[in-house]
Amino acid sequence: MLSLQEHSEIPPPIKGLQRQRTADFVPSHLISIRELPMEFISSLLQSADEMRLMVQFRGGGNESLKNKVLASVFYEPSTRTSCSFQAAMQRLGGSVICINEDHSSVKKGESLADTIRTMASYCDVIVLRHPIKGSAQIASMNSSSKPVINAGDGAGEHPTQALLDLYTISAELGYIGNSVGGPKMVVTLLGDLKFGRTVHSLALLLSRFPGIQLIYVAPEGLEMPSEIIQEIANSSSVEQVQRKSLEEVIGFTDVLYVTRIQKERFNNEEDYNKVMGSYCVDIQLMKMAKERMIVMHPLPRLSEISPEVDADPRAAYFRFEFTL
Repeated sequence: MLSLQEHSEIPPPIKGLQRQRTADFVPSHLISIRELPMEFISSLLQSADEMRLMVQFRGGGNESLKNKVLASVFYEPSTRTSCSFQAAMQRLGGSVICINEDHSSVKKGESLADTIRTMASYCDVIVLRHPIKGSAQIASMNSSSKPVINAGDGAGEHPTQALLDLYTISAELGYIGNSVGGPKMVVTLLGDLKFGRTVHSLALLLSRFPGIQLIYVAPEGLEMPSEIIQEIANSSSVEQVQRKSLEEVIGFTDVLYVTRIQKERFNNEEDYNKVMGSYCVDIQLMKMAKERMIVMHPLPRLSEISPEVDADPRAAYFRFEFTL
């Protein structure tokens, strides 16, 4: 096995997390960040280092999932999430069967529960994206005899994206949070924080690390849900701050996490038009940012980050396009 130390561009293990045997604490399903033990997260991120080495320096994958089948069940459009799961499964020697709402018995009125029961008989693991919050939980509890991975449930969570985001922060900056007494890592979440499932999962995940400050910047009506703010306040010592504009905080932000305003979550176009285009990270704004910081985005991007920012070395949103 290649050593991480042999390649300087491969990040070291996350500070404060030790590699342990994953088999001791693998959850039955991956539905919510809330359910994942820190030991599992640690082991998963270390495995991500190994997988990255395998792809970058060995030119491919291995046969560890040979004869295993992944069912990709997507009820919403997806490019990165669906393709990254498929690519990962195939690199590890497995195969993939795909269904979507437009080309399945869902068009005939079949329920989610019946679809999941059927797919479970054909595969070893199910990756599910669905527009209804809580759908992945329901599928895992009542319908599937096989592991279910939540690839996004409406405005609920996106746990695999949060794990990728955590890995990206560690790889780019070399650490997550800070020790007691040191300066806090400032993570600013910008955009649609109400419907953005990626920021829900990421905020919950980062709140489990010491030395983090979370800053929420959102258009009016799209603020971080109060129940998530309260949950973090009740379960951790992470400081949470709400601000009206990015200009107030960009100068001391370590991680700027930008999300689009999701038109598909609005009940009518008039409400969407009121907030669309209300923020944009451009070159002028980046001049106010720290030299050592990163800009992230779960993608797809619309107008919230100017394409001119792509050439900035602090723009990290195209550097980690893979699924843990």
